[in-house]
Amino acid sequence: MDFAFNEEQLELQEMVRDFVAKEITPNVSEMDKNNEATPGLMKKAADMGLLNVVVPEEFGGPGLDSVTIAMIYEELGKGCAGVATSMAANSLATAPVLIAGTEEQKKMYCDLLNNGGLAAFALTEPGAGSDAGGVSTRAVHDKEKGTYTLNGTKAFITNGGIADIYLIFANTRASGGIRGLTAFIVPRNTPGFKVGKKEDKMGIRPSNTCELILENVVIPEKNRVGREGEGFRIAMKTLDAARPFVGSVAVGLAQAALDYAVKYAKERRQFGQPVASFEMVQGMMADMAMKVDAARLLVQRACMMRDQHVEFSKEAAMAKCYAADTAMSVTTDAVQIMGGYGYSREYPVEKMMRDAKIMQIYEGTNQIQRLVIANKLLR
Repeated sequence: MDFAFNEEQLELQEMVRDFVAKEITPNVSEMDKNNEATPGLMKKAADMGLLNVVVPEEFGGPGLDSVTIAMIYEELGKGCAGVATSMAANSLATAPVLIAGTEEQKKMYCDLLNNGGLAAFALTEPGAGSDAGGVSTRAVHDKEKGTYTLNGTKAFITNGGIADIYLIFANTRASGGIRGLTAFIVPRNTPGFKVGKKEDKMGIRPSNTCELILENVVIPEKNRVGREGEGFRIAMKTLDAARPFVGSVAVGLAQAALDYAVKYAKERRQFGQPVASFEMVQGMMADMAMKVDAARLLVQRACMMRDQHVEFSKEAAMAKCYAADTAMSVTTDAVQIMGGYGYSREYPVEKMMRDAKIMQIYEGTNQIQRLVIANKLLR
């Protein structure tokens, strides 16, 4: 076992840290207030190669391993979990194509990302969150014309309003259920495809989150990813692959909150001495540090297992669940250590605490993660 990054990884880590320091950190408060990323930020991220990190070398990408990708997302998470979420959404939306797409689909999708494009993964609906079998968006096949017609509404879609291409799940069976769930590639400019309301969220506000509306959206058969009814398997494999990356963003968020709380505790004086000298505060910080390190190690283990092509669903769920709980716990404790200042929007830990909550909700709630873990233990 070797937990040290190699020279190439360290150089990449430093590059991302520099990007965060110059392009993200100075604008975090403004982005949070405006409920959107700084104009041009995603273009700068694309120029840095941060939007196509999952693209294999054979399709013109960097061909990074999962541990390195997680390292990148952790650094982005330290800067802003909302910005990190938007960038990581490209990886999430690309995974289904890499898992089950044709060579033509993979090349088209990867070329888009390599050229700075944004993608969105659209599974969730107003009536279908944790229950993927509840997807009501319909896809009707016209064999004679060689097309599918999609109708339905998607909800809470990251990059929904700014993506160039969408990976949309619809049901090919009138009766619904997971047996009919099927994945489709839908370009943004397809007639009948519209972006609905933009969500005004509690946290990760720089991340664009929108409703999608499909009204008689006609796409060719070649845009179907995998076979009809294979969508549930593709979605579950995709979420397995993405969960350690969500965990890495959560780790970055937690680490940033811990770092800020430690700095504050050293400088803030009460009763004639630094707050950091109080044993109860020291105990809180020690617990925070242990949780962050444990979460990072769980993320790295899941990533290493993925790269070794062994079964890692349980480990992916553990990494995401524990890291998300850690982000919520550590940011809450950071606010507590800073007292009234921590509760003020003048200081960043208040935003970090708001950002942390979504980590326990998206990419499968932490309740679902615990079910995944239990099912793997009991099978």
